[in-house]
Amino acid sequence: MRISASKTPFSAYFLGSSPHHQPSADLSPTGCKACAPFRPQTKGKDENGVGYVKKNALAGHVFASWEALSAHLVRWQREVSDVRCHGTTAEAPRLRFERDERTALQPLAGKPPFALARELQRVVSSEACVEVDTNRYSVPWRLIGESVSVLVEADSVVVRHGAQAVAHHAVLSGKRQRAIEPAHFDGLVGRAFQPRTEGEAAPAVPAPPSGAPAAPLSGELARPLADYEAVAGGSF
Repeated sequence: MRISASKTPFSAYFLGSSPHHQPSADLSPTGCKACAPFRPQTKGKDENGVGYVKKNALAGHVFASWEALSAHLVRWQREVSDVRCHGTTAEAPRLRFERDERTALQPLAGKPPFALARELQRVVSSEACVEVDTNRYSVPWRLIGESVSVLVEADSVVVRHGAQAVAHHAVLSGKRQRAIEPAHFDGLVGRAFQPRTEGEAAPAVPAPPSGAPAAPLSGELARPLADYEAVAGGSF
C-alpha cells in the first residue's frame, strides 16, 4: 500500500489477498487501516501479538518435529488464545468473531488461492535480457536500457513495459541459465545472431580463401586519407 496525506490507496495485490472480505467505502478490506512507515508506535498492538505467541505458546516448549509444533499451535489457539479475555476488547476473540466478523466474510465463489508472486524492477541489459535469480530472460531488443517490471510467480516470468506485457517465460529451475525467445531479436541487422548461453564460446569466423582479393572499399570508407588530414590537421 502507499501512504498519502488524504487517502490510502491499497494495491491490487493487497486487495486480492482478502477476496472474501467485504470492501469498505474507501475500497479497503473491512477494518484495515494503514500505518505510517518507520512508526512502530502506531501499530503496537500488531507487534504485541507476536510477543504474545512467543511468550505464551512457545516459551519453554521443545518440539520433536514441525508436525508436533503445528499440532501444539492448533490446540493452543483453540483452547487458550481464542477463549481468553482479550485485553483490548474485553471479550473472547472467538465470541467476537462469531458475532461481528463472520457475517463480513464473502463466498470465495471458486476463486483460486491468492498467488504468491514477486514484482521486481529491472533495467533491460545490452543483451536484451533481464536478470532474475542469476538467470536471464529475453525481452524485445528495442527495450534495451528501458526500465521494466518483472512478475515472478511459481512457474512463470512476465515482463511488462508500462501496462503492456512484452515477454512471457517459464521459470528456469537452475542457476545462470538463459531463456531466449528468438522473436525478441526480429529487426536486428544480421538476424542470424542468437544470444549465447553462459559459457558458450563465440562461433568461429571463417577465414577468406587463400589468395582471395580483399573486398573493395565503398562509400564513406573509400575516402582518401587527405580528406581526414584536412579536417584533423597535421599529416599521416
